[in-house]
Amino acid sequence: MTTTFPEGFLWGGATAANQFEGAYDQGGKGLSIQDIMPKGIMAPPSEEPTEDNLKLTGIDFYNRYAEDIALFAEMGFKTFRFSIAWSRIFPNGDDATPNEEGLAFYDRVLDELEKHGIEPLVTISHYETPLHLAREYDGWTDRRLIDFYEHYARVLFERYGQRVKYWLTFNEINAIIHAPLMAGGILTPKEELSKQDLYQAIHHELVASARVTRLAREVAPGAQIGCMILAMPTYPLTPNPEDVLKALQAEQANYAFGDVHCRGYYPGYFLRTLREAGVELEITDQDREDLKNTVDFVSFSYYSSVCESADPSQEAGESNIMGGTKNPTLKASEWGWQIDPVGLRIVLNDYWDRWQKPLFIVENGLGAKDELLEVDGVKTVQDDYRIDYLNQHLTQVGEALADGVDLLGYTTWGCIDLVSASTAQLSKRYGFIYVDRNDYGQGSLERYRKKSFDWYKEVIATNGGSLTA
Repeated sequence: MTTTFPEGFLWGGATAANQFEGAYDQGGKGLSIQDIMPKGIMAPPSEEPTEDNLKLTGIDFYNRYAEDIALFAEMGFKTFRFSIAWSRIFPNGDDATPNEEGLAFYDRVLDELEKHGIEPLVTISHYETPLHLAREYDGWTDRRLIDFYEHYARVLFERYGQRVKYWLTFNEINAIIHAPLMAGGILTPKEELSKQDLYQAIHHELVASARVTRLAREVAPGAQIGCMILAMPTYPLTPNPEDVLKALQAEQANYAFGDVHCRGYYPGYFLRTLREAGVELEITDQDREDLKNTVDFVSFSYYSSVCESADPSQEAGESNIMGGTKNPTLKASEWGWQIDPVGLRIVLNDYWDRWQKPLFIVENGLGAKDELLEVDGVKTVQDDYRIDYLNQHLTQVGEALADGVDLLGYTTWGCIDLVSASTAQLSKRYGFIYVDRNDYGQGSLERYRKKSFDWYKEVIATNGGSLTA
């Protein structure tokens, strides 16, 4: 690594309400789409919540938040990314008045973060559209969700705007292309969803994000508001120009979301995609004005890269949400996600050069099966594989900083074990903190520090100085 991390760099961890809060029926909360997704995005939803849905209990952060935040503080977190559950504030999503019990819960979370000097980073909507909005309106296919979301965001800004500096509008907004239920609250099965309805839903989310960006500046002028993108750099499988073009087009499908957030209008290549798909978006003059409200920064998740080939015989990568083909030069995690630390440096340079907006890595981590052991009378996990993964990626972050990239911070995904979004398992663990619960819902929910806990604590204390090249 050729540089140090800047003073004030925001080290921390990231979570999502639906994956770790639990308490799905406490505090006046309504149901969200996640409450009927017991197998994650790998299976169709159920009609009602079922006992095998681990997200209903999560890891019980709702009742253990003070204990967990104290552990984050022990590691030295400068920031903590969490989401607010929309259905905890508006149980149906289209309610006229908010649920005070839900608002009070997040007041208590913010109290604990302030007590420990940890900066909150809040995601307004993280894959948890209220179930009523999915059933009644088919999620973001309906324009009325723009107003419901803006009403929800206004309540958050008015309540917490003086306490929260960093906000994200939608989690991994580009994932709606591949996971329309999870990312768009769209109950119509993906194989039955028309391109017209899908792209109209995308437009509605982009308009809503822009409106709320403007609203934040009006209601909480000291706040910074950003978009959040699932980053998955795409390489051509061969030097064949047809493969290079295929890779570019795959990248553009994701770039479009950042381009609109950063530039305020639809790029030409995206308009061509719509034309060739026979899609005519309903765009009002007001929509075009709204889209001009561009973000302050760009945040993103990064787990792996993929390849693309124009050769139809090339096998697609089955484990990647965003598709693509496997890279023969890279190893993969236990869940088939290819490990590519250099890809993170590439993304950072690419996004910085493209948008010239400060960046924020808000998800990065290794999902793995951990074994709880007793070492010198203390229960822990010897997760050297996670330390190695994070060290390699953070070393590349340091290289990107030396390249001149403007980076606000880095929050590892699932800093405490939580339920996987893709598979709804707890055995796919990311955390520095082991939570005693298994895929069958059994366990004490006790928390144990892994070996990586002390490693990350040292990284933060030295502002990256303890990383090894």
